[in-house]
Amino acid sequence: MHSNTPLISVHQLKSKLNQQNLLILDASMPPVVPQERPQNCWPNTIIPNAKRMDIEQDFCDQSASFPHTLPSPQAFEAAIRQLGINGDEHIVVYDDLGLFSAARAWWMLTSMGHENVSVLDGGLPAWLAAGLPSEKANTNGIAKGEFTSRFNASMFVNYQQVATYLADKSHVILDARASARFLGQTPEPRVGVRSGHMPGAVSLPYAQLMRDGLLLSSDELSREFKALNPDNLPMITTCGSGITACILALAATLAGYQDIAVYDGSWAEWGSLTGLPVTPG
Repeated sequence: MHSNTPLISVHQLKSKLNQQNLLILDASMPPVVPQERPQNCWPNTIIPNAKRMDIEQDFCDQSASFPHTLPSPQAFEAAIRQLGINGDEHIVVYDDLGLFSAARAWWMLTSMGHENVSVLDGGLPAWLAAGLPSEKANTNGIAKGEFTSRFNASMFVNYQQVATYLADKSHVILDARASARFLGQTPEPRVGVRSGHMPGAVSLPYAQLMRDGLLLSSDELSREFKALNPDNLPMITTCGSGITACILALAATLAGYQDIAVYDGSWAEWGSLTGLPVTPG
């Protein structure tokens, strides 16, 4: 088990900057739905010594039919070794939107067997707002690591599993997309994807779990999930393409839940496959 919690504050990270076993990853990526971004975002400014974890280029299966598909354990291992990761370090991941793609990086790393990964609460915006040190991004060489993937397949599900869980009501399916997308009130940002949601899914926009750019407290998160899952069923999280679903997974973990999986294809897949049912509103 990891010795650090899945969430770390900016001041906690500041106190660890000189620790030898610390490795910081900037996992920033652009959202498919435009958002206001900090001016000082990658590649202009980074937390000192942060390395670039390029999710879209290096940590997605580029041959897959849908965006942001998890790469094979072998491909993940090869890419993560390029960042100098061995498996015994404390990894802290962040992004430049506060909390967006960093949770995806945390979920992938954890699923591949790294046991000591934390997400920076509030990300780069919170770090800069606190007046903490930063530096210009660089492309300094990195010694190759020796990380070995140990994939936990139970942390991800496919559309066939989701369809079964919706039919037998054995799981709660939580959708992290904005309410307007869930209700089909706004077109999907990806061409060819239907609007609406899976019949029986429950809306939980990821922004609902945040306040002032930070995640709610564990107690507050617990109340949010209990209201939607009073019977404490296993939970599946979904979103547009598997990125913000990981924010729900992170929040549920902090709330004390353990039986959680991410639907990797998410709405980009479900909404594209015409044989799958959609509730339009």
